[in-house]
Amino acid sequence: MKILGAIIAGGEARRFGGDKGAALLGGRALVDHVAQALTAQSEALVIVGRDWPGIVRVEDRPRAGEGPLGGLNGALHHAHIHGFDAVLCVGCDTLPVPTDLAARLSPGPAVVDGHWLMGLWPVSLADDLDEWLTGQADRSIRGFMRQVDARIVAVDTGFVNINTPDALAEAERLLGEAQSR
Repeated sequence: MKILGAIIAGGEARRFGGDKGAALLGGRALVDHVAQALTAQSEALVIVGRDWPGIVRVEDRPRAGEGPLGGLNGALHHAHIHGFDAVLCVGCDTLPVPTDLAARLSPGPAVVDGHWLMGLWPVSLADDLDEWLTGQADRSIRGFMRQVDARIVAVDTGFVNINTPDALAEAERLLGEAQSR
């Protein structure tokens, strides 16, 4: 299976109060942490909704402002055009990304329990997501998950969703503890 890794990073980060993807954790930007994990388990990597050095930018689809599903939709269509079978999708703000995430979620569609943006999505869903975004008022990932009968997979990794400066400080503390062991 040919997998495209996709970092969803187009949000406004209102709760964070600044550029969340560029925020440093252990001296490295959050985007770089996610990129490293996805690169190890995909044939190519894109970032959706923003520019980042060394990573191909993909736009939300059908337009900016559709939320995470617009990012996923952009990645699915990019993957379809470039001959990929699936998209391994992760937000720029959820760490750590398991190095075997694609294997844990295969076959897709599947998402990590409690982290709905962290998922493996077959490219064959690209047209379905286009229809969903143009024909539904519901823009939630959970709604689309139900529509396509996505599996929910329990993953025992202690994820940190870094939506606020306090969450970043907590992630930094946890990283320090892990490195001191």
